Amino acid sequence: MQIRFMARSFGVSGDRAGQESRGYRFPYGPVAVITPFNFGLEIPVLQLMGALFMGNKPVLKSDQKVSVIMEQFVRMLVNNCGLNPTDVDFINSDGPVMQKLLRYSKPRTTLFTGSSKVAEMLVRETKGKIKIEDAGFDWKVLGPDVPRKNSEIDYVAWQSDQDAYGFSGQKCSAQSILFMDRKWKKVDFLGRLEALAKRRNLDDLTISPVLSWTSDAILQHVDNLLKLPGAKLLWGGKKLENHTIPEVYGAVEPTAVFVPLSAMRSKKAFKLATTEVFGPVQVITDYNKSGKDRVKSYLERMEHHLTAAIVSNDLDFQQEMLGATVNGTTYVGRRARTTGAPQNHWFGPAGDPRGAGIGSVEAIQMVWSCHREVVHDVGTIPEDWTTPKCT
Repeated sequence: MQIRFMARSFGVSGDRAGQESRGYRFPYGPVAVITPFNFGLEIPVLQLMGALFMGNKPVLKSDQKVSVIMEQFVRMLVNNCGLNPTDVDFINSDGPVMQKLLRYSKPRTTLFTGSSKVAEMLVRETKGKIKIEDAGFDWKVLGPDVPRKNSEIDYVAWQSDQDAYGFSGQKCSAQSILFMDRKWKKVDFLGRLEALAKRRNLDDLTISPVLSWTSDAILQHVDNLLKLPGAKLLWGGKKLENHTIPEVYGAVEPTAVFVPLSAMRSKKAFKLATTEVFGPVQVITDYNKSGKDRVKSYLERMEHHLTAAIVSNDLDFQQEMLGATVNGTTYVGRRARTTGAPQNHWFGPAGDPRGAGIGSVEAIQMVWSCHREVVHDVGTIPEDWTTPKCT
């Protein structure tokens, strides 16, 4: 029943009797959905169903590594849920084949979730007819109001560990950099975080293979970070041992590198420190009161404004940080996180007109429909009307 309301229209009265304008959410028609490996069910299902709910005809391509999931889901829709088989096209292919399909079929819009490099290529291929939810180098700021209760400190540490290392960091919402007010050092926050990271292991799958980076590539990036002035390894930085993971995949310990704020001043150093690693690696830095403005400037300089967390119950600090940033999904408060399935809220980037959303009515409307205005003008023409002078 609620699906019908996603296409709710509105009316505005005209300037004479019989005139009215009506705004409609209108489907595009032929559309494409391209989704990544790391959320093999959630992302493609939400976007595919959103496209269908708005009346489009989608072609779906999920990543080859996990395409069997969506193949079975589409079969379920057809065999058990009454979906007309002609309503959806499904393709299992690599990137170049899908690119060729887009080139020749020319869908009216394409939804792409994945790497920023591929996103920019598809922007050119589709001539801008695309919505993207690409890379996210996501930040978390721990505010100056350190809680007094150990349970609350432990909670913040647990959430940080989960944000950075859950699914080995293979999430566009993973915590990539942590800005910590130096007051958190007094409660040994980093020691707590390290202890949590070291609990993770392959036996219980709390650490897992990295599917898009090799171990050598990850550790080379860590080594490059350690060359920055004042940088140091906090924990990790080693390959996992006693496993049978093929070398084509990454297998490294949960890793954190401390990089001083001052070491990120240059463009080259900042780019290195804010490079997203789709694996269990995070950058940690700290700041004091005088360094807060620099933190805000760094947050503004980042290119991909996806998720963020402001861990503070201090309203003044919250407002200051919110006013200086634009991330599309920003969690605020003592329990703030960067990673959360969008079960009850919008998830997507901000600051980019190509940005795609997911998880809400507004997201479906924005990605899978366009605005159409119909102006009705059926008023009676007066009998004494005469042709006016030429203008």
